[in-house]
Amino acid sequence: MLQRPSKMMQIWKISLIALPLMLLPLVGWGQQGTAAPRRERTVAQEGLITGSQDTLLTMYFKGGPTMHLITLCSVLALAIILERFVSLRKGKIISSKFLEEIRRHWYRREVQEAMRVCKEHDIALARILRAGLLRFDQGPREIEHGIQDAGRREATLLRKNLGILNFLAQMAPLLGLFGTVLGMTRSFDAIAKFGQQGNIELVASGISEALITTVYGLMVGIPVLGFYYYFRRKIELRVLEMEGICVSFLEDLDLHEGREARKAPAAAGEPAMAPARFSPRPRD
Repeated sequence: MLQRPSKMMQIWKISLIALPLMLLPLVGWGQQGTAAPRRERTVAQEGLITGSQDTLLTMYFKGGPTMHLITLCSVLALAIILERFVSLRKGKIISSKFLEEIRRHWYRREVQEAMRVCKEHDIALARILRAGLLRFDQGPREIEHGIQDAGRREATLLRKNLGILNFLAQMAPLLGLFGTVLGMTRSFDAIAKFGQQGNIELVASGISEALITTVYGLMVGIPVLGFYYYFRRKIELRVLEMEGICVSFLEDLDLHEGREARKAPAAAGEPAMAPARFSPRPRD
């Protein structure tokens, strides 16, 4: 379901506020006792070896500009996740109150009342059934076509932004790998530049710092990918539930048309016809 601009702005504000709140507990994490002496490093090592008192926040800045790109991916993913949680609530798609009202008018063939109920409920199922009610005078076949067309549109709206979420889940680890390659390139360049000072300790510490971006990219990508599959499965279940409800309404129309077809020849003194079953098929 499409969100109004004001609601989307609220979701973005929430995501921007939530991100620093998520990072605050990490600032002090990893601190060690102040009594532990910090090893001094030469200027030639250019800060490649970190001390024992580094926090996750200082490690974040040591990861380089790539960390900011990964953070941007996390903010965008958080905004989409919040928006999908709001849009995919069951009350936004299928409402028990709406079903109770629409069934009463549908079974009584009260088309105008059923249309009024659909207009009063701004949910996906109401819009699908309303598309069928608009063709009620054209017979069950046209009603089915209207429901199918509206159902495809609503299913597309339910899957909105999932492609972007999947893209962010794959992009974050790739950006982390890109930052790691850049960091390792700088590390080996420093080893070549300073010659004998480029010992194994310098290599190990430089590579460990370069791997920060890969770790951060995985920290963002793995949860986002999990949310992507969660929302996709949730949408599949909602679509199947709406299909089952629509099929029950169409079957009721099929039975009603069969009864009317048997009554007409019986009244004219002709043999009654067997009721034709309603089988969904694509429009010609």
